[in-house]
Amino acid sequence: MTTLNSSFGVEYAPTPFLARFGRREILITRDFRKRFYPVNPIIECDTGVEPGHVEVLLFRRWLLILSKAH
Repeated sequence: MTTLNSSFGVEYAPTPFLARFGRREILITRDFRKRFYPVNPIIECDTGVEPGHVEVLLFRRWLLILSKAH
């Protein structure tokens, strides 16, 4: 992996929205990654790219990334 694609391009995601609730953060954006597995049409949960992150894919379009605030 190079430094250009090490974070799967989250910084290039279209108009992300970040909310912070105490020590937790939630990032909401459109999902732009190509998935090479069948995705549940309503909700899909997976471990995040970084340790301590949880990714929730809603309706195959909206990506919610839950993490601890830094």
